[in-house]
Amino acid sequence: MTTAPPPIATIGDITVTSATVVTPLGAVPLPGSRWTATDQWVTERYTPRWAIVLAVVGVCFTALLSLLLLLVKTDRYRATVSVSVMHGDFFHTTRLVVTTPAEVQEIYDRVNYVRSLALL
Repeated sequence: MTTAPPPIATIGDITVTSATVVTPLGAVPLPGSRWTATDQWVTERYTPRWAIVLAVVGVCFTALLSLLLLLVKTDRYRATVSVSVMHGDFFHTTRLVVTTPAEVQEIYDRVNYVRSLALL
């Protein structure tokens, strides 16, 4: 009985071993595979909860002044990183939702590592 080699890297639902790339669609050889990664950022502007709570509580004491707290805005950043692997006619893409630039960089580092392995 042979056992599968341990995974070297995992990117979403893509698992990379020393010789193969395993996806939900099937497995392909690692050498000769091509990898791409792209990120798309979305900035969301919203009123934080603390400002809403203070505005509601403060309306009893200072009516119009506390409503100015509703003008406080905060930005929230979200990104989706798409990682694709191609080998011949085989193509698979996985999408990962991240919230910090560090997470995006970690995914890019993994993809670059797997790219270097695919060239060997």
